[in-house]
Amino acid sequence: MTTIEYDVVVIGAGPVGENVADRVVQGGLTAAIIERELVGGECSYWACMPTKALLRSASALRAARQLPGAREAVTGNLDAAAVLGRRDSFASHWKDDGQVSWLESAGIALHRGQGRIRSARVVEVTGVDGVTTLTARHAVVVATGSSALLPDIPGLRKVAPWTSREAAAATSVPGRLAVIGGGVVASEMATAFAALGSSVTVLARDGVLPSAEPFAGELVTESLRAAGVSVRVGAEAVSVNRDDSGTVHIETADGERVEADEVLVAVGRTPNTQDIGLDGIGLAPGAWLAVDDTLRVVGGGEWLYAAGDVNRRVLLTHQGKYQARAVGDVIVARAKGATVEDGRWGRHATTADERAVPQVVFTDPEIASVGLTAAAAEAAELRIRVVDYDLGAVAGSSLHADGYRGHARMVVDEDRKVIVGLTLAGPDVAELIHAATIAIVGEVPLDRLWHAVPAYPTVSEVWLRLLETYGR
Repeated sequence: MTTIEYDVVVIGAGPVGENVADRVVQGGLTAAIIERELVGGECSYWACMPTKALLRSASALRAARQLPGAREAVTGNLDAAAVLGRRDSFASHWKDDGQVSWLESAGIALHRGQGRIRSARVVEVTGVDGVTTLTARHAVVVATGSSALLPDIPGLRKVAPWTSREAAAATSVPGRLAVIGGGVVASEMATAFAALGSSVTVLARDGVLPSAEPFAGELVTESLRAAGVSVRVGAEAVSVNRDDSGTVHIETADGERVEADEVLVAVGRTPNTQDIGLDGIGLAPGAWLAVDDTLRVVGGGEWLYAAGDVNRRVLLTHQGKYQARAVGDVIVARAKGATVEDGRWGRHATTADERAVPQVVFTDPEIASVGLTAAAAEAAELRIRVVDYDLGAVAGSSLHADGYRGHARMVVDEDRKVIVGLTLAGPDVAELIHAATIAIVGEVPLDRLWHAVPAYPTVSEVWLRLLETYGR
């Protein structure tokens, strides 16, 4: 058995783990990263990149069809094979050579295999060449991410259901696709496969995009139905089976039956902590890892940290990378005896996880949001005012596309006179959300925001209209 010592050992080589290791090395420490699958993780091969590649071609086609002149130049429908081929390229054909090369260039050691914590600062890696023991002088970081949750629906596991992975890596387009769930993955994949030619049925027990502002889910539901998707709000699957012909049969709680060639389950996530040795240090295998303000694992000792999905703070790649930067830097600071800046908005804090999380749902229309919804702000006992505006009434929107439809909502903390949340629904609103993120993170007073003049004629003019509606 080989034993190697590093300053920091990271379990998981997805975007979060890569960023932790990179910050550690940039800070002058040594780092090793452990990966049992592909370096680059879920986002690179089965989530962010391939799924957005699946959605982009249909989005571009819709945009062209909304513009006279461009509309007449468009003939035919999407070429599904070409879309899947482009998707393959963005997933690097499920090979991690490029990511491995980057690790080498960054000075990060890679150990392939299953990493298990054996004791304080000691991790064993079981790989094809045997067992290697890694010891960490300063810290071990768990960045193992999450996997799709399969609910306990009778018969579900026996039908070989799709999860987000199988949907993102599909080699063909099913004639009929049933989707169990109504959240981001469910809505995006329903949008993608309907555009690619599938007959899609969505069983959305809790509605479409239930965590977003209500108008967002309503607009996406309307759009999905216009695209031929059967959206059954409130429908709950109670049994699933696949017959000898390969057809999947789904029965709902109200007695309805749905038939499909494939069924995609998108109802939530579960942490990848089942087999990383948590039981050996007094923690529960398979559980989410609770962390303190500097992402140290509660009950795990001063040497153990968790970043990304596994701590359940925010299950988004960009927020996980944000956490990674903070935790990498705080480990370096503690190793060198430097000051830890863990106060609100401090360098080693992850304040944005609670106050300024941006997210884009790449449906039709796109949904872009940051900060708190009106309901979340009220639950936080803030005294708020909600300002709504028709995004289609902005001059830049009518130039962007004929019949542009959208909506904007600004949530204002009336006591501090700052924005605490903003949601946009409409074509291409993804590129507008960072302005709102800056306003919320910077806590820009409305009186000052009035002087941020949007260029004319752009969709960004909605900022002026929101402020005018508010009364500035």
